[in-house]
Amino acid sequence: MTRLSKFSVCLTDQQMHCSPLMGKIADTVNRNLDALQDVRILSVLMISISAVISQKLQDRLIEKAESLIDACESMRFNDIRRIVQFLRNTKHDCRSLLEKCNKVILEKYSKADVENLSIVLGLYQALQFNNPEFRLLARQRLTEMIDSCDDSFGFTKLFAALGPYAGPDVRERLEAGALLMADELGPHQVLVVAGTLEEMECRNQQLIQKVASLLHKYLDVYRPVELAKITQALMVLHCQNPELYTQLRKLLISYLQVNVIPCDVSILIRALAMLPLSRVNDTVISKVAAVLPQCNLSDLNALAISIVKWVRSDHLYQQSTSGVYGKLLQKLNHCAYQRIQKINDLDVLLEELKYVSGDWLEEILLKETMMTCQRLIDQVTWTNVPEFSSFLTRTNYLCTPLLDKIASVTLQHIQKIHPPAVYAILLLFTVLNYDPPQAEQLFEACIQHFRPHLNSFEPHLLVLLGYALAIGEYFPEDLIKTIFSVDFLAKLDAQLETLPAALNMRIRFRLMELNRAVCLEGPEFQIPWFHDRYCQQLQHRGNGCVSTLQQQIHQMLGEILGGISYAKISVLTPYYYALDFECILDKNKKPLLHVDQNILLADLAKVQWGQHSQLVERAGLPPCAQRVAVEFLDSKAFCKNSCHLKGEYAMKKRHLEILGYHVVQIPHFEWNSMELSTKDAWMEYLRRKIFEKDTQS
Repeated sequence: MTRLSKFSVCLTDQQMHCSPLMGKIADTVNRNLDALQDVRILSVLMISISAVISQKLQDRLIEKAESLIDACESMRFNDIRRIVQFLRNTKHDCRSLLEKCNKVILEKYSKADVENLSIVLGLYQALQFNNPEFRLLARQRLTEMIDSCDDSFGFTKLFAALGPYAGPDVRERLEAGALLMADELGPHQVLVVAGTLEEMECRNQQLIQKVASLLHKYLDVYRPVELAKITQALMVLHCQNPELYTQLRKLLISYLQVNVIPCDVSILIRALAMLPLSRVNDTVISKVAAVLPQCNLSDLNALAISIVKWVRSDHLYQQSTSGVYGKLLQKLNHCAYQRIQKINDLDVLLEELKYVSGDWLEEILLKETMMTCQRLIDQVTWTNVPEFSSFLTRTNYLCTPLLDKIASVTLQHIQKIHPPAVYAILLLFTVLNYDPPQAEQLFEACIQHFRPHLNSFEPHLLVLLGYALAIGEYFPEDLIKTIFSVDFLAKLDAQLETLPAALNMRIRFRLMELNRAVCLEGPEFQIPWFHDRYCQQLQHRGNGCVSTLQQQIHQMLGEILGGISYAKISVLTPYYYALDFECILDKNKKPLLHVDQNILLADLAKVQWGQHSQLVERAGLPPCAQRVAVEFLDSKAFCKNSCHLKGEYAMKKRHLEILGYHVVQIPHFEWNSMELSTKDAWMEYLRRKIFEKDTQS
C-alpha cells in the first residue's frame, strides 16, 4: 500500500486521476481498506482516487479516516490537510470528520507554513466551514510572517490567505507589499492577487491599475476559465481600462468559437455579459443556442442572466434584437423544463440548483421544480434533509407535503443528523410559518438534539439558530443564556472580524432582532436591550425615501381621520420597529393628534420587564387610548405560491401587539384586487380595517 500510494501520486502528477489505471488502484484500496492502519498512506490514496470512487467506497474511506484519527495519538498536519482536501474534492458534507480534522489542525497550526495555512483556509471556505478559532489563529500566524515573506511565491500565498481577513492596518501593509513586489509576479501570481483584491473589495486605485496592467501583459497565456475570473475581478474592482476590456472581449469570443464543453461555454458567456456595454454577434448567439440542450440547470441559469443583460445592453443602443433573444430564452426555458422533468435523483436536482436563485428560478422554473420534488419525495432522507430544507427556504414556496415529509424524516432520524444541521431544518418551518403534524414534537426533538453541543457550535451559527427559534416563539433558556453571556459575545465579536462583510452585517442584524425578541417575549430571562446605538446607526444610513404608494395611503388616512396630522408616516417604535403609518384612537375610536415621537422613544431604559403595554400611558396618551400601526405588506411578506404570511412578519405583528399597538395589516393582493379599484373602495377598506372592533387584520 505504501508503494501504491506513491504510484497514485505519480499518476495524479501526470493528470491521470480519472484514468482506468486509477480505477484499478481504487479497487485495490477497496479490497485492502480494513487492513490499512497508516493515516499518511490512507490520506494520500484518498486524494488520488477521489475522482473515480463510488458513493459506497467514499463512505467507507470516511469511516476509516474517522477511526484512525480517533485511534492515533499523534498526527501530522499534512495528513489531516489531505483528508480535508478529500472532503472538498468529493463535496462530502461530513461535519463530524471535518470537526475531528479541525481539532488536530488547531493543535498543529504553529508548525504549518504559509502554503499549508493558505490551503486549509481555502478548503474551509469551499466547504463553508467557518471555524472562528482556526481563522483567528491563522490570521495571527500569517500576520507574523509578513516581514519574512520576501519572495513573490511566498508573498502571493500569504496575500491570498490573509488579505480577506485582515484588519485595516494589516491590509495597508499587504497592499503596500503587493505594489512593491508587483513587477516580480508571474501570470498565475497576478491572477491570484487580482482574485484576492476582488474578495477584499479593494479600493486602492494605484494597486488596482498596476494589477490590471500586468493582467493585460499576460492576457494571452490565461486559459478560458481564468479569463472569466479576471473579467469578474476587474468589474467588481471598478477598474477603468477600455483597452484591456477590448482585448478581453476578443479573447473570450475566440475561445467561445472553439469550445464545446457546456460548463465552459456558460462561464465564457457569463464573462462576456459582464463587460461594459456588452453586445454580441450572431456567432455567439448561435453558440449559446447549440449548447443549451447539454447544459445543467446551473449553467442554464447563468446563460439566462447573461441573455437578459444583452437585452438591456441592446436597449441602450436602441437595437431591435429582442425577437432573437426572446426565441433564445424560449429555447432555454424549454431545455430547463425538459431537464427538470427527466431528473430522477433528488440529490442531483439539489446539486444543480444549489447556486440557482433570482427571477429565472422564481418566475419560470419554480412550479415545475416543486412538482419534480414531490415526484421524488420518497428520496428525502436524513442525509439530504438539511440541504433540501435550505433550498425550500430559499424559494419561499409553501408545499405542505414536502414540509410534512421533512418533519417526518427528521423526527424519525434526528440522532443521525449533525447537530448544527438542525438549524436549516428549523429555519424552514419558522420562516414559512408552517406547523407540520407533530410540530411540538419536532421542535422539542431538535432542541434536545443540539442542547448538549451548544459549545461546539460556531458562534454566528448559534445566533442564527436562536433567531430561527424566536420566529417560531421558542426560547430555550440554555440557548438564550449562552448567546447573551459576556464570554459568548466576546467570542462572536472575534469571529465577526474574520467573516465576509455581508455575512458580518447579517449576523449583527440577527443578533439585534434576537435581542429584541427576547426582551419582548422572554422578559423572565432579564436580558437587557443593548442595541440602541446600533439601531440608530442603521437609521442614519437608511435612505428615508417615501414611496408613491405610501404617499397615496397617507393622504387617504388623513382624509379618513380628519386631517393629515392625525396620521404619522414612517414611524419608529420602541425597539426600533419601522411602521409605515401610525395613528391614535381614543376609547370611543375617535382620532387623536399624534404625540411627538421623541416622547415615545425617550428613555427606553425605563421600560420595566413585562410592562411594555404601559408604554402608551407613559407616552402621555389619555387612558384607554390606543396606537394603531398600519402596515402595507408587499409580496415579500407572503409565501411565493399563496397568501400565507411568513414567520418574520407574524413575529413583528406579535411584538407590536406586546408594545400596545392594534396592528392593521394591508396585504398587497387585497389592496391591488379588482374589488378595490377605486379611491372610494380603498377609503372604505381602510376605514373598516382601522375602526371595526375585533377585525381580523
